Amino acid sequence: MGLLPLPKSLPLMALLWAILFTLMTSSTTPFASGDDDDGKLSAYEVLATYDFPRGLLPVGVAGYELNRETGEFSAYLNGTCKYRIESYTLEYKSTITGVISKGRLRKLKGVRVYVVLLWLNIVEVSRDGDDLDFSVGIASASFPVDNFEESPQCGCGFDCDKLKDGLVSSS
Repeated sequence: MGLLPLPKSLPLMALLWAILFTLMTSSTTPFASGDDDDGKLSAYEVLATYDFPRGLLPVGVAGYELNRETGEFSAYLNGTCKYRIESYTLEYKSTITGVISKGRLRKLKGVRVYVVLLWLNIVEVSRDGDDLDFSVGIASASFPVDNFEESPQCGCGFDCDKLKDGLVSSS
């Protein structure tokens, strides 16, 4: 009794199984932004695991991806987000990318700040004790970590209640 002939599609099926196995065991893990029933961390909780406050991201992160081996990440908003805090206007693109490690966000893309008459890209954020240092490449500024404990809201920052009451202009 001889061996049965193998189907010609066997190599294709083996390739598909190899791709599926690779995808299932990949170190890049997509996560939703909210507290899920299945125990996945929110983007804000992930920031805390790297020693950053939640207020680095505005309210409404729709999801994110994080490669835990390299620190490469992408965070997703439901569109561009802009708001004003004191004399600064901040803008987040719908996708923010970079590399995260303990106390350091580098190669940051998708976040910029309006200072004087220029839009400047924030390229790095690092934690130095109780301060956060924000770098735009040619210059940096430090702010207390406590200023970032709460996440701002798109459009109104931290003045949303005042806007509802008509106490703050929306410019």
